This record gives sequence, structure tokens and C-alpha cells, in this order.
Amino acid sequence: MEQKKRGITAAISTYLIWGFLPLYWNLLSAASAAEILAHRISWSFVFMLLVLAASKRWQAFLQDCSALRQDRRRALLLFGASVMITLNWLTYIWAVNNGHVIDTSLGYYINPLMNVALGVVLFKERLTPSTRLSVFLAFLGVMLMTMQLGKLPWVSLVLAVTFALYGAMKKKLALHPFSSITLETLFVLPVFLPYAVWLSGEPTSQFGWAMPQTTLLLIGAGAATATPLILFSYGANLLPLNVLGFFQYISPTIALLLGIFFFHEPFGAAQLSACACIWAALLIFTLSERVR
Repeated sequence: MEQKKRGITAAISTYLIWGFLPLYWNLLSAASAAEILAHRISWSFVFMLLVLAASKRWQAFLQDCSALRQDRRRALLLFGASVMITLNWLTYIWAVNNGHVIDTSLGYYINPLMNVALGVVLFKERLTPSTRLSVFLAFLGVMLMTMQLGKLPWVSLVLAVTFALYGAMKKKLALHPFSSITLETLFVLPVFLPYAVWLSGEPTSQFGWAMPQTTLLLIGAGAATATPLILFSYGANLLPLNVLGFFQYISPTIALLLGIFFFHEPFGAAQLSACACIWAALLIFTLSERVR
């Protein structure tokens, strides 16, 4: 019982942090999405090194690295996961600072159903009639929004697809979360660390002694990124998947409310019809999963 309480606390904390992250990135709106991402990756790596040291997992981390060197397939999967989460982060940051917070919310509402679709394609999982209906309703919601707005909600789709692929690759990897998060940032560090250093010398940079507030926020992006991932892994280890899945709607709901009431983004018939279809899909999907 005590373990379940700790797992619930970790899971709720995870989704609350993810839900309110748009407010954090909004504080960095003066910086470009690429600059924020470069610092997010660089400082996440530093933060994870500190976590490995504090948790005394250096030896286990080196063993994981050695195992990956001997297994090219798992190493490629980890590299793929690194690319997917990097694309996800870049899209998310750009969307928040360019008036698409509601689109990010839709993306993470769609994500559980995208996981189902990938389960069929990658893991040959079979769909129940209720799950088929859920996927169809989500697809219908996206199509209605596309027809009414005259354009595909690409932010929502990119976020849903990249995070679903990231989750699928992580599932196949079966790697300790501390090692996985550290290596995911390490894989792309050779690209983004030099970029962050080069950018710091440019007049458009928001990092440096002249801008202490944004500099501290860019450094803090590492902890803001890695902390919920660690909490999520902790919660996932202590809770059944159906319980964990119930909490996953917290973050997109918070983002939707922030998009409407804080960022004052338009929420008209197109967004409402898409949300109605996706909410109906999620209700059917969640109830069917709890019954099974």
C-alpha cells in the first residue's frame, strides 16, 4: 500500500510538471526554440551526471554502456529514441512560444491512441472492438479539425507520433531509466553543445552575464526536463499500467486550460469538435482498459 501511494505521488507529480511546463518555456519566449533546445539537452546531461553520482549508479551506468556497445541493435534503438525525443522537445518548445499550446494538448490527448496504433504495427497486438472505435473517433477528430481549419494540425500529430515512437523504442530497450535518459542526451550532445557555445557569442543569444534571469532559466531547463522523466520511471515501476494510464490525461488537460485562459489562444468550433471526438475516444478506451 505504501509503495502504491509513493507511485501515485510520483505519477501525479510527473503529469503536473509536464502540464505546467508551457509556463516555464513562455518565460524563455525571447530565446529561439533551437537555443532553448540546445541548452535543454546540454543541461539535462549535466543534471543526469549529478543524478548518477548521487544515486551511486556509475558502475551500473558503465555496465549498461558496455552492454550497448556489444549489442548494435539496442544501441540503434537508443539512438532512435534520442532522435524522437529531441524532435518532440523541439516541436513542443516551438509550439508553446508560437501560439500553439492547445495543439500540444491535442497531441498528448491523441498519444495513448497512437500508442495503440503502433502496438498493432510494431508488436502485432490485436484491437478490441472498443479500441477500434476509439482510434476511429480520434482519427475523425483530426480530420474534422483539418477540414474546418483548412490545414493539418501538424503540431499535434508530430508530438503524438514522436512520443509514441519514443515510448515504443524504450519498451524494446528495457534499459534502466537513469542510464537511458543520460545516454539519450549524450547521443545528441555533440550537435547541440557546440551550437549552444557558438550561439552564446551571437548578439541574439539569451545566455550570458548580461541576462541573468534567462541564463538561470536555460540552466534550469535541464532539471525541468529530467525530473519528470525520472518521476515517471519511478511511478511506472510502482503502479499498474491501467492506474498510470488514468493519470496521463492530467498534463494535456492543464495545457488545454492554459492555452485557453492564460495564452488566450482561439478555441472555436474546429478545436471543440476535435476535442469532443478525442475525449469520447479516450473515455471509451479508458473504460474498456479498466474492464479488461
